[in-house]
Amino acid sequence: MTRKVYVFGLRGLPKVPGGVEKHSEQLYPRLAARGWDITVFTRKPYLLHWRELPEWRGVRLSHLWSPRIQGLEAAVHSFLAAIVCLARRPALVHIHNIGPGLWAGLLRLTGVCVVVTYHSINYHHKKWGRLAKTILKFGELICMHFADRVIVVSAPIANFLMHKYPRARLVVIPNGVELPEFRPPGDTLAGYGLQSGHYIFAASRFVPEKGLHDLVDAYAQIQGCGFKLVMAGDADIETTYSRELKRKALATPGIVLTGYVTGSVLAEFFSNAALFALPSHNEGHPVALLEAMSYGLSVVLSDIAPNREIPLPEGRYFPVGNVDALAEKISYWMAKGPLSADERDRQIEMLRQRYNWDNIAEKVLGVYEGVICKQPSKSAAGGPAE
Repeated sequence: MTRKVYVFGLRGLPKVPGGVEKHSEQLYPRLAARGWDITVFTRKPYLLHWRELPEWRGVRLSHLWSPRIQGLEAAVHSFLAAIVCLARRPALVHIHNIGPGLWAGLLRLTGVCVVVTYHSINYHHKKWGRLAKTILKFGELICMHFADRVIVVSAPIANFLMHKYPRARLVVIPNGVELPEFRPPGDTLAGYGLQSGHYIFAASRFVPEKGLHDLVDAYAQIQGCGFKLVMAGDADIETTYSRELKRKALATPGIVLTGYVTGSVLAEFFSNAALFALPSHNEGHPVALLEAMSYGLSVVLSDIAPNREIPLPEGRYFPVGNVDALAEKISYWMAKGPLSADERDRQIEMLRQRYNWDNIAEKVLGVYEGVICKQPSKSAAGGPAE
């Protein structure tokens, strides 16, 4: 059985911010270590000093140009990646998200096996206009009808899709989390004037669906509480929303903006936070939440269905978009203090059992093997797959 797999739909590896990117950082090195020949197509504008890296942790990297224009970036990059896939004909192409999934039909009709991972209902995101949402819905349709298998990262999204596409070939495989090493307070906290255990933490892209505007408004109601709010992240491409969010945050005493952070810096923020807040309006399967929980953090999150799939006490949730309720939840849990040692241990053990990346990698390999083994030795186009 041939084991050459090409991957596109993400911005790049390594250390590129984003949930799909963190997902891919954990998944593909594990598949490569199990003997699969993995090539990930990256978008050059996101690579910075990694631009010339040909391989990372056993994963081949193929760097393609893409414009830094919202709405065109993913479309152009995915088109270029699909052309390369058509020319080189790997055994399987793994596409992330329904926008890049527009090319699933073309690949399948030329005899290439296709797996799509459906991370979120992208056309529910407020940042997209009517035309973009229409294109995304068409991409979803193409994925559901042409992909050999669609991996869905949460059961609520799978149920949504089954109602629309009863014959879709879906399998639910959630995101995972790697249990971290804690970092004591150091230069990072000192540089921002922060004290361990005396700040609320949020980490995400500055886009409307993440609900950070609600968090800023909620914090403004309780800013005299003695705790700061640290927001790590930024916009991939500056928008009216991201500019207004940053203006509002900087005008609110006690809010600290760090920009995108990764590695040991991000670990220090997670390790020393008092509370993690996730006010999202839309999610697929919240990677940042799993990360926060892996550090044993107390959390507050919106009550959307993908967030509720994470087994947490009811009191941790607030009605999505309800700023007053969010402020009340933050005040309550900050007053309660950190999780007890027993609560932290139970939380981390739950993550180890349910969201283990090694187990997830095995499930993905099961999908690959099932798809490839069903194909004839020759492609539909008459030539052998690599």
